[in-house]
Amino acid sequence: MAAVVNYCKPPPFLGRLPPNFAGKSSCRQSVGSQVQTCQISALFWGSKKSAEQKELDFSLGDFTLKGSGSEGVSENQGTAKKIYLSVVSSIVEVSSHDWDACAIDATGHEKFNPFLTHGFLSSLEESGSAVKERGWAPSHIIAKDECENILGVVPLYLKSHSYGEFVFDHSWADAYYSYGSRYYPKFQCCVPFTPVTGPRILVRNSPFREQVTDVIITALKDLTTKSRVSSLHITFPSETEWNKLREQGFLQRIGMQYHWKNRNYKNFDDFLMDLKQTKRKNIRQERKKISTQNLNMKRLRGHEIKASHWDSFYNFYKNTTDNKWGTPYLTRDFFHNMGSKMGDKVLLVVAEEGDELVAGALNLIGGDTLYGRLWGCHPRAYYPSLHFEACYYQAIEAAIELDLSTVEAGAQGEHKIQRGYMPVTTYSCHYLVDEDFRKPIEDFLVRESTQVKLVMKVLHDSGPFKEGIQ
Repeated sequence: MAAVVNYCKPPPFLGRLPPNFAGKSSCRQSVGSQVQTCQISALFWGSKKSAEQKELDFSLGDFTLKGSGSEGVSENQGTAKKIYLSVVSSIVEVSSHDWDACAIDATGHEKFNPFLTHGFLSSLEESGSAVKERGWAPSHIIAKDECENILGVVPLYLKSHSYGEFVFDHSWADAYYSYGSRYYPKFQCCVPFTPVTGPRILVRNSPFREQVTDVIITALKDLTTKSRVSSLHITFPSETEWNKLREQGFLQRIGMQYHWKNRNYKNFDDFLMDLKQTKRKNIRQERKKISTQNLNMKRLRGHEIKASHWDSFYNFYKNTTDNKWGTPYLTRDFFHNMGSKMGDKVLLVVAEEGDELVAGALNLIGGDTLYGRLWGCHPRAYYPSLHFEACYYQAIEAAIELDLSTVEAGAQGEHKIQRGYMPVTTYSCHYLVDEDFRKPIEDFLVRESTQVKLVMKVLHDSGPFKEGIQ
């Protein structure tokens, strides 16, 4: 880890920090024969050297639940009054059956979220994409009863940087280091590299469900304090969790994404008729460009996706990351592993020029939502409007065919609005151990929330749909 050292002012978002911070960040550095007084104004984290990882206590203790009713509890779940919480350093220590049972009970089959499954999360770990060596140390929480039945799980990671999260806290880290404190490592409760909303505390259905959830939240906070890390961040939770976590002392933050809503459309033209005439005309013109470039679009699922498709898509993905981020988060093995484990839940949109694959867009299919994830194109050529066709229009057609209510097209991108993807609110929760930092960050979040809501209103008011269509 390398620090930039100089004289600096407090980051503007924090406002005025408490008086006890005065002089906290000063240090002395010898440079040649001179001695300079300085402050740490920024810290750069990357692949050269990650922040020191903490050793975790893998046992979080036992908790007694109130009541002992057995109604609604299956025979193999037992009627235990005591549960035991622990940390596992890999999801493979939990059976896919047990993990997925928690995930499905947390969402319901109708809201099935493929990113919460054992198959997706284990693919990240087994492929070396989300592992300790890359700043993502798996630290998943497991809750068991006295009969060793798993009652709840939480995808949790000990992070040594803030990459791959899509809820940006780099300025918070900057502020910590400016005042002589350490922001990393921190705990991150999320699906790595995936800005998709869904529950994060995955608990089985039982009469004890609310109690188990409360115990897990308490354990998460205790683990954060006991591990002496700066903070715990729960990103893209459900709105219900977001409200519950506020009651448990978490700071609330909102963000914005662009989603497409299916209004019982029969086909793509049916959707177009809900748009203003100028927007409808623009989309039709963009779609015509695909055929004029001799491109052929295909939507592949499950066994239709071959190893060669994943190899090509990985190269497209790398081209995108080279142009935008510099370093690909995901490895080649991830796509092969995930494709094998997720089966028909994977939808790969590909573009062919003749017999050659030239672009692709990765989607996953949920209970009522199509999740658009990654896009990439051959680096040697530019294909006008292909990005819009592969990522947005093909996804809309697929959602209509599959009778899905929503397309989530990923983070950012105001260009999605004129193509029918409207702003929606996303959520995150933040538990900071240092009370002196908590207050200024809380004040910042209040101001930020006001701005996000204002921007969303303006964007909705100037949307592409005809008047009266919500």
